[in-house]
Amino acid sequence: MKVIGVSRGARYSPNHVGNDAAIFNQVMDCLGAAGCMVERYSEQEFLSVPMPDVSTIVVGMARDAHTLSKLHQWEEAGIEVVNSPRGVENCVRRPMTERLLQHGIPHPASWILSTAGADCSCLTFPCWVKRGDAHAMVKEDVSYAATAVQVGDILDGFRRRGIATAVVNEHLQGDLVKFYGVQDTSFFHWFYPSSGSHSKFGLEAINGMAKGYPFEVNVLKRCADDAARVLDVPIYGGDAVVMADGGIKLIDFNDWPSFAPCREEAGVAIARYVLERMWVSDTVKSKV
Repeated sequence: MKVIGVSRGARYSPNHVGNDAAIFNQVMDCLGAAGCMVERYSEQEFLSVPMPDVSTIVVGMARDAHTLSKLHQWEEAGIEVVNSPRGVENCVRRPMTERLLQHGIPHPASWILSTAGADCSCLTFPCWVKRGDAHAMVKEDVSYAATAVQVGDILDGFRRRGIATAVVNEHLQGDLVKFYGVQDTSFFHWFYPSSGSHSKFGLEAINGMAKGYPFEVNVLKRCADDAARVLDVPIYGGDAVVMADGGIKLIDFNDWPSFAPCREEAGVAIARYVLERMWVSDTVKSKV
């Protein structure tokens, strides 16, 4: 059983380079302990790796366009890739928003705007303005806006950076919840980011301290698994807002996050999921 692991490039791990590397290595170590022949590559190193036998599975956190292009070629040749490069591309802000809304996943009201002369009269304030063409890589890629003037300034900043489209989400009042999961497994971890320091850019402070509104964790897990299926990212994380009436809406979804608050448990769950995809026996999976 051969596994090729592809880690995430540093520019795609803003403020989480160490955490992303740690979960990647945790999963690779678990797969090695189960008896897999594991090869680990950076995104750059992977570009020169020859295509293996179709019995190989690729387990990766890659996000660079060149790496994803090669992974597409491998998938088309019959090699299984977790997460699929299609899923990684689906988690880019605009396609993610469009897919979640199209499939009825609970999500804030959203608008797709051109950064060149957009009409802001349709928007609800306050709102969040996010670059539409990529994952957030710097703090300015996601901004809170209370007025049309502020939205216009943010769009101008995107345009000057060569970003042609933006996604605008309505701001939801409620408790911000972060979650991590592996689709169709029992593993699911959630927490209030306001109670700790696990944050990329500190934007969670906008919602303030969580009030502890009651909600059904199984409903959040079901919504998250549904989103994972729609986006094709079985190893996932994200953010949701729990409103005062217990209603839940997903506001962000990520392909293979850092799992920093639950790394050890997550590493085992991800490795077992990969082994399941490889159709290995329960005896082998028990070694993880």
